[in-house]
Amino acid sequence: MIKGVIIEKLKEMNDERGSVKRMLRCDAPYFERFGEIYFSTVNPGFIKGWKKHLKQTQHFAVPVGVLQLVIYDDRADSSTKGEVQEIRIGEGNYQLVRIPPNVWYSFKAKSTGPAMIANCTDMPHNPKESVQLEISDPSIPYSWD
Repeated sequence: MIKGVIIEKLKEMNDERGSVKRMLRCDAPYFERFGEIYFSTVNPGFIKGWKKHLKQTQHFAVPVGVLQLVIYDDRADSSTKGEVQEIRIGEGNYQLVRIPPNVWYSFKAKSTGPAMIANCTDMPHNPKESVQLEISDPSIPYSWD
């Protein structure tokens, strides 16, 4: 597991009327502050990323569909520098994944329909505090092929 990444199984309540899926509580030990919540979708077979936030912490949950999330640690001072972590999240494995600043991440929809990501960040979006790489960038030791 990459240093600073937290994975927590989330609670789902289902019955004949529908479902409730919890995501994040203010009293969770890893919750620091609220910045923004947004939802994004990834169409089946498509890949988004590589992205790295320099200051912002991400809290991902996938309430609809299935996502293959890949995290790469290139932080010079990290005990997990050079490690890659793959996490499958979404329907059938509903979890919250906390992604700390300064690690790369990318994801691909693995479901037959779109995967929806709910992301609760610890600060409002600021495009100047993140950087991106092409999916095939050789500096990240992972291939989506």
